[in-house]
Amino acid sequence: MKRFAAFVLTLLLTLPASAVEPSEMLADPALESRAREIGRELRCVVCQNQSIDDSAAEVARDMRRAVRERLAAGDKDEQVFAYMVARYGDYVLLKPPFKAGTWALWLGGPLLLSIAGGALLFAARRRKPITPPQPLSDEEQRRLDALLKS
Repeated sequence: MKRFAAFVLTLLLTLPASAVEPSEMLADPALESRAREIGRELRCVVCQNQSIDDSAAEVARDMRRAVRERLAAGDKDEQVFAYMVARYGDYVLLKPPFKAGTWALWLGGPLLLSIAGGALLFAARRRKPITPPQPLSDEEQRRLDALLKS
């Protein structure tokens, strides 16, 4: 039973923590829910692979505040996303659209992996096999035996 409790506690501790502070939350639960959904889809420009909802960085806090201000002003979700993209670029989206400006984001990793794999394959094919050393001559073997006996 203790092991199970420790396991459950470990799972709870590994869940992503939300960095949204109570002072940032909107009074309207519907707007707050929309802000949370939008926040989970926007990347913190400092933390890179964290959403602004999960990041405790000051920039993420400013971004969360901007999202909530836009929603409170009556913007639709698409307008909030458009505002954030206009301000920070397509990089701010955790799932950026596939277009000419984001090719590097989508194809950079696979392209780099392919180039590295090709370079390794090329190097492996160019490599000459190691020839085994020549056996010792009779004279060399006698000298070795004499050295090992002393």
